[in-house]
Amino acid sequence: MRLVPIFRAINDVPVLGAEERNKMVTVRKADPALMDKGSQRPRELSPAAREREQQQRQFKKLIGQLKGPEQVFEVRLDPTEKPITIRQRLLRVAADANVEIAVRKHGDGFLVGLLTPERRTNRGRRAAATGPKN
Repeated sequence: MRLVPIFRAINDVPVLGAEERNKMVTVRKADPALMDKGSQRPRELSPAAREREQQQRQFKKLIGQLKGPEQVFEVRLDPTEKPITIRQRLLRVAADANVEIAVRKHGDGFLVGLLTPERRTNRGRRAAATGPKN
């Protein structure tokens, strides 16, 4: 009786058999500091992420300067920026600062000011009736 190797060649590429699959993994000691979360070096931000952070700081400064309803700022958009994204970023920065702002379309950008009862919208809902219903 002749023993035949367990692998065969298919298109001249050997197919590994059982003797190759039972190979043990390599285990060795490693530095315990590799397991700590702080051991990883901080990732460098991409240029787009740096630009977003700069824009967020700019919006935070703008919202910090809003002291009363008489102060309104205009935010102009680049052709590459999406209006809905900028509007959401403005509202998110304001919410983080616990400031209610009103954002209105104006030309090729937005007007930003403190939210007052006159500036509050009912977003398509009918105005509440002032008297009791009969």
